[in-house]
Amino acid sequence: MEASSPKKLTRWPILLIGVLSMMFAGIIYAWSILKAPLSDTFGWNASELALNFTLTMCLFCIGCFIGGWLAKRVSPKITIGLAGLLAGGGFVLTAYFSASSIVVLYFTYAVMGGLGIGLAYNVILSTVSAWYPDRKGFCSGCLMMGFGASPLILGNLAGTMFDNPGIGWQTTYVVLGIALCVVLVATGFLIKRPGADVTLPEPKQNKANNSELFERRDFTPGQMLKRFTFWRAFLCLICLTAVGNTVISFARDLAISVGAVDTLATTLVGVLSVCNGLGRISTGALFDALGRKKTMITANAVTILAAGVTLLAVLIGNLPLCIIGLCLTGLSYGACPTVASAFTSAFYGQKNFSTNFSIMNFNLMGASFMATACSQMLIATGGYWAPYVLLLSLSLMALALNFSIRRP
Repeated sequence: MEASSPKKLTRWPILLIGVLSMMFAGIIYAWSILKAPLSDTFGWNASELALNFTLTMCLFCIGCFIGGWLAKRVSPKITIGLAGLLAGGGFVLTAYFSASSIVVLYFTYAVMGGLGIGLAYNVILSTVSAWYPDRKGFCSGCLMMGFGASPLILGNLAGTMFDNPGIGWQTTYVVLGIALCVVLVATGFLIKRPGADVTLPEPKQNKANNSELFERRDFTPGQMLKRFTFWRAFLCLICLTAVGNTVISFARDLAISVGAVDTLATTLVGVLSVCNGLGRISTGALFDALGRKKTMITANAVTILAAGVTLLAVLIGNLPLCIIGLCLTGLSYGACPTVASAFTSAFYGQKNFSTNFSIMNFNLMGASFMATACSQMLIATGGYWAPYVLLLSLSLMALALNFSIRRP
């Protein structure tokens, strides 16, 4: 059922614009591809470049929080436009000034890029989601799919441009920065919150959601933080997100370690991104159809299976098992942001969604530090088995937290 109003507005263009803009914003997840020329050109080691990704995720979370605060005070046009200038400028400056020091890279890519994309991510998500009160999971899933598909589409395009002698990595970064800026600024002008003259469908009541007996009211951030349910869900998401966040940083090298040739290993990074996108939209549909509890348990089970299968692949050196494990990892990782978005909206209401969701999104920061810990374990042990034992343990811990989550 579409939105109805005297102006005969429709919701679908808003959603399509949101998906496109989120795809450009998701370029930060293509770090495993974007970092290659920096390592080759400047000789920065894996640990230094891994820190850049961790910092990017931390600033992304901070940007989401600031975006949630701004969303209640200024229009989406101003906030998204500012985000486009900040993130796009960060990529352009990375191209021209990174040579001076890796600290400059941390500022231009992680601080400017991560902060800007975090701003855009939250405001686009909250603005577009406001048009879909009846299909929160589907809307979140579509937007997250666009974000997750970016490494496959834009990341592979960037990789092709890197390999072209007539283009090179600096020009590629400039092109990405300009494109990111233009798309986000244009998005700011094209999307807006539904006005008072727009009548939207009411959320459908189904047995899956009714069984949780939600308190049907809007929670302020302070009220949400006082609920033990929030902290259980927050810790659960840290554990689940850590699995995918860690694997993204070394997926290509992992595949090579079990016998994949370079071309196949690069392709598997793209496959991981495809599964990431599929996990986001399928989880949104599950949330609408099955409710919160069954969806989160299902996503958790897939994460356990992903870590377990990949650990077995590493121990016996089996490439087909590794491919299955990477696909499952993509699906499980894609489920996390969709669950976080739909969960926050369902449990704590739409009125303060942008701020509440930005707080929930700080789970990415915790997951990024887990990824850094796994990288150190990889360096210390020289093998992938140790990080995967930790990741499997985290996914099992998440399951225990999952079963303990109750209504707000």
